[in-house]
Amino acid sequence: MPRSPAFLAAGWLLALAACSSSRPRAPEQRATRADSAASVPLVPATATLNDVGTVVRDPERGGLPADSMVAARVVQGYRIFRQTGRYAARYVGNGLTCGNCHLNAGQRDRGMPLVGVAAVFPEYRARSGRLISLEDRIRDCFERSMNGTAPPYDSPQLLAVAAYVAWLSDGQAVGRSPEWRGRNVIPKTAQVPVAQLDTAAGRGVYNRVCVGCHGTDGQGVDMGTVRPGPLWGPRSWNDGAGMARVYTAAGFIRHAMPLSAPGSLTDREAQEVAAYINAQPRPAFAHKAEDYPSSAIPPDAVYYPKRPAAAAAKG
Repeated sequence: MPRSPAFLAAGWLLALAACSSSRPRAPEQRATRADSAASVPLVPATATLNDVGTVVRDPERGGLPADSMVAARVVQGYRIFRQTGRYAARYVGNGLTCGNCHLNAGQRDRGMPLVGVAAVFPEYRARSGRLISLEDRIRDCFERSMNGTAPPYDSPQLLAVAAYVAWLSDGQAVGRSPEWRGRNVIPKTAQVPVAQLDTAAGRGVYNRVCVGCHGTDGQGVDMGTVRPGPLWGPRSWNDGAGMARVYTAAGFIRHAMPLSAPGSLTDREAQEVAAYINAQPRPAFAHKAEDYPSSAIPPDAVYYPKRPAAAAAKG
């Protein structure tokens, strides 16, 4: 009988802590940028296109738990992050990888890092209207960001991704959100009402700043060492994904893009280009009506139908 998913993340952390303490760690690959603070185990936010392959911890180079089964899961999870369509193909429905959103395999500051994140689960998520586990969150990503299907809780792929994220959290404080989490945001004081965002201006920003990597069709340009994922169309995230929210996408763009000069756009430019990207066609998530069961739909969730006031106030 499978264990309750609410306890799986904690189980991974305990297993990793026990395994890791049983032998000295092998040397790990470290980010070499001078502006990487020693107290922050992340690739710096200023890293550019030349640094897309850089990681602070590389499980293929060492630092793994002594338990060979756990170690194998961690390595498999890392490979899924890097090449999701190859190593988790049965659950992927588009041309994206985990690393398209969680840059540098989830180890980059201001690139939606996952270091330390396993230690905060379970946590409440308004979109689900309940407490969710780390495994719930990963399944959500497969269904929405990957426009695929949720892996079963006992599937090797889900266990591998959870093991990798837990491994990234080894040594971080348990039950406390890491300081670098949630920094990809547009401050509320700078948020422009969605109806006032100019998608034509956003197209201008896109053509000036983004097209070199993402192409005129938004499908990504093969650059040899990297190919950015599709930003719209059938091979992109679906309309129930977090990136389908304008302010969420804008926060990522503002702090992590363009990779040639991350952080160089203004808050307004980032919001306009996010509005332009999320004005394009993309796959529909079939269960949007079940989202936000106890709260109002966020104003930047542009693909969601408007609810009557009574429904929005439910709960």
